[in-house]
Amino acid sequence: MTEDLPGRVTDPLALRALSHPLRWRLIELLRLEDSATATRCAEVTGESVASCSYHLGILAKYGFVEPADPGRGREKPWRITVRRLSISTEGLEPEAAMAAETVNEVFLDHEVGRMKEAFRRFDREPEAWREQSGVRSRTPYLTPAELTRMREEIEAVMERYAEREGDPTARPAGTRPVRLMFATYLPVPLPPDQEQP
Repeated sequence: MTEDLPGRVTDPLALRALSHPLRWRLIELLRLEDSATATRCAEVTGESVASCSYHLGILAKYGFVEPADPGRGREKPWRITVRRLSISTEGLEPEAAMAAETVNEVFLDHEVGRMKEAFRRFDREPEAWREQSGVRSRTPYLTPAELTRMREEIEAVMERYAEREGDPTARPAGTRPVRLMFATYLPVPLPPDQEQP
């Protein structure tokens, strides 16, 4: 099942390339903008142009970004090559599994950090956007089959809007990027007497 995840990264070196917080910020920026130079990345991230250029080069080395076009002068714009990345430790050799675990932690730190930033400026957003934004959580008791069905239903709704991510012409007037993050996890471990082989 896991091997069928779109954009699954299994190479330990490629996974290590994703284990840096700035690289996730660069990936996010390139997902939001059609292309961006190292100078633009520096403006958005607050990092130096040299640092952004270096990290873009690392991402390019492992195929996550590529040059968008020759550009003018020394400014080389970059673009994202894959919009979906899947990271899982399942079925990996120990070295790759450890790298995947690190990537997941760095990614989650990035996402939570961006969420905190968004909530800090929440009161400055228009009312229509404030009313529909926020965090909602539940802890239902589900069977594996019910969790599968729920994931499929939520992912189907998210997929209906997926083409807008990479195609600016598919975006109706008045749209803004809205980060949707769907996570399922088990908040408590299974008691030892109930562990399955």
